[in-house]
Amino acid sequence: MERIELETPRLRLRAWRDGDLDALVELCSDPLVMRYFPELLSRDECAAVMARSRIHFARFGFGFWALELKSDGRFIGMAGLAWSRLQLPFCPAVEIGWRLAHEHWGQGFAREAAEASLACGFERLQLPEVVAYTAAINEPSLGVMQALGMRHEPADDFDHPMIPEGHPLRPHSLYRITRDDWVALRRQALPVEPLRRNP
Repeated sequence: MERIELETPRLRLRAWRDGDLDALVELCSDPLVMRYFPELLSRDECAAVMARSRIHFARFGFGFWALELKSDGRFIGMAGLAWSRLQLPFCPAVEIGWRLAHEHWGQGFAREAAEASLACGFERLQLPEVVAYTAAINEPSLGVMQALGMRHEPADDFDHPMIPEGHPLRPHSLYRITRDDWVALRRQALPVEPLRRNP
């Protein structure tokens, strides 16, 4: 199966390399980056993340890509699409997600990578819907979801089954976007041709 890689004006969304492990460990052991996750990840856990991603790519052709700056080849995080394994009513579903090194926040990289991922999901993979979910207190990621045109229905919100009761990260918000939504948004974003007067 073909393994998809993507490019944006500033980013490469590429397959994982063995040499990415050190950078992934640095990313996932940063308390700022992981503040909306239950715990930091160990080196072995990061190696497992890479292994699962590679298996997902081998099976489906897409997954969570390593994010690389085109300007200098630097690894800055991960983003992409993957089948969600949660035991919840909206699953199975393809989720979109992102995680960036904190020094690259506030520059639009998460949205840039997410838009490329959605375009791939709807135009190339012909997915009917993509979901996104995160802790209800994770305002930065919720803001990206809203900027992408994803819709939030409070009735879809849920308690994450892998996070203990009473934990502040247990309540999660779910956002959705369908292929029809995406097409409509793309049409709205197209430049309007100026009216031409007859000579």
